Amino acid sequence: MNTGLRITVFAAALAATFGTAYGVGSGVGEISPEPASAAHGKHAGGTRAEQGGGHEQGHEPDGQQPEGASAAPAPPGGLQISDGGYTLDLKTPRLEADKKTQLRFAVVRASTGRQVSAYEREHDKELHLIVASRDLTTYRHLHPTRAADGTWSTPVELPEAGGYRVFADFTPKGGEGLTLGADLAVSGAYEPNPLPARNTTATVDGYDVALKGALTPGKAGELDLTVTKDGKPVRDLQPYLGAYGHLVALRSGDLAYLHVHPNGEPGDGRTRPGPDVSFTATAPSEGAYRLFLDFKHEGKVRTAAFTVRAQGTGAGSGAEAEATPQAGSGNSDESSPHGH
Repeated sequence: MNTGLRITVFAAALAATFGTAYGVGSGVGEISPEPASAAHGKHAGGTRAEQGGGHEQGHEPDGQQPEGASAAPAPPGGLQISDGGYTLDLKTPRLEADKKTQLRFAVVRASTGRQVSAYEREHDKELHLIVASRDLTTYRHLHPTRAADGTWSTPVELPEAGGYRVFADFTPKGGEGLTLGADLAVSGAYEPNPLPARNTTATVDGYDVALKGALTPGKAGELDLTVTKDGKPVRDLQPYLGAYGHLVALRSGDLAYLHVHPNGEPGDGRTRPGPDVSFTATAPSEGAYRLFLDFKHEGKVRTAAFTVRAQGTGAGSGAEAEATPQAGSGNSDESSPHGH
């Protein structure tokens, strides 16, 4: 990487950028998966659109809107560091590029000021941690370990300096699913990267993944991904976190987050272990989105990455993921951290 701006300069710009991004994100809707089954209905991407915990400003105590007022949409997941009475406490707010470091954090309950130590298990884990660069060229899906006092930690090594966003996707015991986000600074020589070009095929570790489908603002659409190796369909995908694939969608610009799950799951009597994995999602707005598919085969988790664009509304006007096919790439790892 050419010598660029030092992170000290970048950090100030990042703070201003995030402030703007939050304002944009709050003004649009949430990427929303259509629930495929009751098993996935509880965890809806980390916002509180249907939660009753507390009264928002401008609401009457009985939950009725004041006369003439309109309900404000819940912001997309991951744009807020505090929501639903919980705060993400990032204890490691900065790292060095290309240096393995323990990333530590906790979830704090506002009513008690204490770190949360009891969680519901969702897709085989108490908490899912995503780390993504602001330019969406680096992605890590991590599975940290929790200490008895509620402190989470995981080793992480990020390749380039710049701004990153940390997403904690979890359900506190007896509560509703949330996704909280916090900024992470990675020091070193910084040079921003452009958003990767739109692509419908990605190659990772000898596997080819093809994407078909559309994202249409405000309308549910199918995203179908097909995994092949050496030109042959992979029909023995292995369950990973209780599914044959996990899809994380991040909106370019503000990194609005959604952890989407497939239509069907292992053992339901109708879902086959590949080569196809399908999802249903609704884009909240026009614009570019980065999609990261995690899948497991032969004991390893791989990540295939795609850039798609949502535009237009109504039937037949969605952005089909078939423009400008280009080869993507991803990285694999024998342990749970993996990324692009």
